[in-house]
Amino acid sequence: MAATNVEELTSGASGRIIPLFHRAKSMALLLFPSYNFLKKFIILFYSSFLCFLLLLLPRSQRFSPAEVSESEPRPAAKFRRRRLMEEEEDTRRRRALAEALEMMPVKIDGKEERESGEDCRWSTSIFFGVRRNALFCRSWFPISSNPKGIIIIIHGLNEHGGRYAHFARQLTSRNFGVYAMDWIGHGGSDGLHGFVPSLDNVVADTAAFLENVKIEHPGVPCFLFGHSTGGAVVLKAASYPHIERMVEGVILTSPALRVKPAHPVVKRGIPVSRDPAQLLAKYSDPLVYTGPIRVRTGHEILRITAYLTRNFKSVTVPFFVLHGTADRVTDPLASQDLYDQAASNFKDIKLYDGFLHDLLFEPEREEIAWDIIDWMEKRLNVAQYFGNLVD
Repeated sequence: MAATNVEELTSGASGRIIPLFHRAKSMALLLFPSYNFLKKFIILFYSSFLCFLLLLLPRSQRFSPAEVSESEPRPAAKFRRRRLMEEEEDTRRRRALAEALEMMPVKIDGKEERESGEDCRWSTSIFFGVRRNALFCRSWFPISSNPKGIIIIIHGLNEHGGRYAHFARQLTSRNFGVYAMDWIGHGGSDGLHGFVPSLDNVVADTAAFLENVKIEHPGVPCFLFGHSTGGAVVLKAASYPHIERMVEGVILTSPALRVKPAHPVVKRGIPVSRDPAQLLAKYSDPLVYTGPIRVRTGHEILRITAYLTRNFKSVTVPFFVLHGTADRVTDPLASQDLYDQAASNFKDIKLYDGFLHDLLFEPEREEIAWDIIDWMEKRLNVAQYFGNLVD
């Protein structure tokens, strides 16, 4: 068969260069027994030449790639190690601040606490979440008798449970026990400050903490309280039947069911209280994260709000939702939609005209707290009544 002519798709110089390669190949076949032997000879010569060059290098520059990676980590590994060290140091600092925080308010209802709250005991503890993260917790309990109910406080984005000490004191004065758990990345808990890799993990931590409280206090009715994004966490946790069965109801203040354009996901520096002293106290608190919102955290907030909005009609847990009509962070109309669409048999809503986002830090916070306590007592009375009918 005649050889096929192949068009040379190169520059004009190929007419001179390609014949040279053909002649070189012909000469190699004459000089060596086989063309394969020539290839092996060239490879051996090249390897020997590289070894000779390597011997000329100083010994300090003759490390193998493995030795280089072990003795000098890659930049990415260095960055991760440094970030973990900074995160651990920041967690230790925040936990020390959380431990030192005053847990008993000076005043309640505008009056001095009698003898530094001798009728109330309080403590701090560490709870290990579903991913074994150390979560900082606080508790307040009446001394005089067994509590008629327990409320678990889940704070809002960027704050911490210690901010609710005044509310806790009002609750203990009506014979309720109180727990407050700091999320991951918040308050005295583990994690990068202000960073929440998954709100589903916060939901799972809340559920696990509730289960632990029920074990420690068998037979005592429990409520879940959530503010803002904490309200979204509480509502999603209560959507699971085994969690709903463990609670008498949930309380939601300014829940993040729909965020507004002024939400920290979009904008910073918006007023959340009409009380200047409360604003100053919040944003000068070293345990409150005031930096730009973390991208992942913002994504998680938008994700959970979208999920809840799609599932309002499936909500069956008893709830009380409270919202200020002038809230510029979360949408009070979404709270109204929740109330209108939820299938819960026991539900209430209260909209406060002209109030802002942090309801329990507004000038009228005492009255708002009593509204919450009155609702819980009403709920307990209803549960007791139907319990007696069953008995």
